[in-house]
Amino acid sequence: MATRDDILVELGLTPTWRRRDSGGLPAAAVASVALESAVPKPLALREAGLRAAPAPVVAQDATARAPRIAALSWEEFAGDVDACTACGLCKTRNKSVPGVGDVDAEWLFVGEAPGAEEDARGEPFVGQAGRLLDNMLAALGMARGRNVYIANVLKCRPPNNRTPEPSEAEACRPYLERQVAMIRPKLIVALGKSAASLLLGTDATIASLRGRVHRYRGAPLIVTYHPAYLLRNLPDKAKAWEDMLLARRTVAASPDNSVADPPPVAR
Repeated sequence: MATRDDILVELGLTPTWRRRDSGGLPAAAVASVALESAVPKPLALREAGLRAAPAPVVAQDATARAPRIAALSWEEFAGDVDACTACGLCKTRNKSVPGVGDVDAEWLFVGEAPGAEEDARGEPFVGQAGRLLDNMLAALGMARGRNVYIANVLKCRPPNNRTPEPSEAEACRPYLERQVAMIRPKLIVALGKSAASLLLGTDATIASLRGRVHRYRGAPLIVTYHPAYLLRNLPDKAKAWEDMLLARRTVAASPDNSVADPPPVAR
């Protein structure tokens, strides 16, 4: 037959030992309070309108990084871009945007950075600006993925589509250089000031760079307006079309033009 003490134990009504410095709380409760105060819960942070600090970006050795990227194959390229932590954009973007198109293309188009739709889909120029670019390509008798490759200076979207920081563009430079080396384009079209500034190493205006042939790593380069700019400035569409005609004439006049002395490419 159960004794009185057995019944009290079963019901959890036995005396509880308390620490003298616990303010009357059981020892287990003291430990729980201490743990909760040391590690804030995400729910408490949200209710307080606070955000937990993001995990620190793992630094990459720039000395070893550039040669490694310069040796990437197409099969390795997208995965390497996705794993990159060379700048803080890897912590704020949704998807990396390595590029898309014909890896044997004669024409390489280079924009500034992914926007919101590109960040969501992982492909460059898929919004209204992308549709305008596709229409321009169609007018030239070309299409996305057919003798055309499209990339951006940055492979990750800057928050709120802000202008890329110089350090971010510099961190992505080895990837763009590798794409140029693997594609060996007969022509590069820089879409907008950021792309032109990085490729040509100048802070000159688009207006001063348009209408003539520049060169980047042995390939002729034409500068024109970014499609997103043209959507806001419709009269300049005619100027952009003039740039596309100059680009077509440049390719036609130099059919054998390509990147000088490219490294071997693993396909």
